[in-house]
Amino acid sequence: MSRPVRVRFAPSPTGPLHIGGVRTALYNYLFARQHGGTMILRIEDTDSQRFVPGAEAYIMDSLAWCGIEIDEGVGVGGPHAPYRQSERREIYLEYALRLVEAGWAYYAFDTAEELDVLRREAEARGETFAYNHAVRERLATSLALPAAEVEARIARGDQWVVRFKMPENRIVGMDDLIRGHVEVNTSTLDDKVLYKSADALPTYHLANIVDDRLMEISHVIRGEEWLPSLPLHYLLYEALEWQDARPAFAHLPLLLKPTGGGKLSKRDGDKMGFPVFPLFWKSPATGETARGYREDGYFPEAFVNMLALLGWNPGTEQELFTMQQLIDGFSLDRVSKSGARFQPEKARWFNAQYMHRKTDAELAEVLQPVLRAHGIEVSDERAGRAAGLMKERATLTTDLWDLTSFFFTAPAEYEEKQTKKYWKGDNPAILREVREVLAGIDDFSLENTERILHAWIAEKGYAMGQVMNTLRLALVGAGKGPGMYDVTSFIGKEETLRRIDRLFDALEPAE
Repeated sequence: MSRPVRVRFAPSPTGPLHIGGVRTALYNYLFARQHGGTMILRIEDTDSQRFVPGAEAYIMDSLAWCGIEIDEGVGVGGPHAPYRQSERREIYLEYALRLVEAGWAYYAFDTAEELDVLRREAEARGETFAYNHAVRERLATSLALPAAEVEARIARGDQWVVRFKMPENRIVGMDDLIRGHVEVNTSTLDDKVLYKSADALPTYHLANIVDDRLMEISHVIRGEEWLPSLPLHYLLYEALEWQDARPAFAHLPLLLKPTGGGKLSKRDGDKMGFPVFPLFWKSPATGETARGYREDGYFPEAFVNMLALLGWNPGTEQELFTMQQLIDGFSLDRVSKSGARFQPEKARWFNAQYMHRKTDAELAEVLQPVLRAHGIEVSDERAGRAAGLMKERATLTTDLWDLTSFFFTAPAEYEEKQTKKYWKGDNPAILREVREVLAGIDDFSLENTERILHAWIAEKGYAMGQVMNTLRLALVGAGKGPGMYDVTSFIGKEETLRRIDRLFDALEPAE
């Protein structure tokens, strides 16, 4: 690299952070870490109309949950502070006026109502109105009005915007690290607004160029939706005479909905039953809620692993990556140009793989808060042991209570299907015999209990499944759980006998 790598994730606080935005942040982070660079968080809050309270904190919490570390920016500080665009507003006017003075931009005084009239007139003619070279010198702009009138309008407080003066019929050649060389004729582009006097704030186009330059950004890695803006951004670097400092650009493919065409949206998640945001969100304005991967029971490392492979191919068959492995293997030249289709079941698969690889100690950290919420206080060792016994059957962390609850609480009721199947015939009488055998065992370890009870069953000539499933009904209350000796050794002799007695108290033996 010819200059230090400095990348930025620059979301707008207009609501919860979509997983597409998280992926953009992740790719920036991986790229920065691989090249020993700097990861910057900048909040682009110039759109005051769409600002949502709480969204900025949500963004920061989401990145922290994912393990995406910020080196510089909002919440961290740094040499280019402030990092919220609303706190940098005095900076942008200087550059907007510089563009006007250099002939690359102009004042426009048109009102929203006047522009609506022009749009309707164009539609009536079967055309699409474009504010460009064909109309800008016939409208209320500094290109058409006398200089004295322009000054008078500004002086008396008329509202105005600064628009970029898009060159006519010029080919702009651009290079993208993912898509290669792209060329666009400027005659197909309109004159974008760069600055608005009404709120003394720039639009995205000016603000991001100025901030990227002042923050010495080396690479802009952002979503595909900004690709149509690239010609304007290239020309802004030229207009401000910053060509030598222009960053390299990489536009990431869209995340597509599981079926059909189009970008993945909250509506898709609501309809198909999966989250599209990293964390749970509740709108402070409307009260509307949205599910989050964290609250739905996903591990952050599984979520990140899944997300990394939506658009990037490592070039091998490997699917499971630690964050460090992602950093070591990531490259923009292996990012796809086409959209990446999101697969909800694949997300669950990733989480299951991480679940199965967790140690008992790691699982104890997950299960303990759940146990405490149910009024259960046990050691980390016991919590981890219970979760470890059941982890192969779990997909999400939210599965763990249902899978392990019988280790900590005796059945309050008995599954109807299992009761009908096993609480009949000789089974109740056999269970009374089993109770006597278990009561006589002093060493209640898994191995000893299994040895003694298996020998007794063989001696009696009973069917193993018949005995074990009736015992399971007493100890678990349902047809689930690990081997019975895992359960008996976990809950101990006294609790084992107590649960058998409770079953007899709860159910009359079937005739």
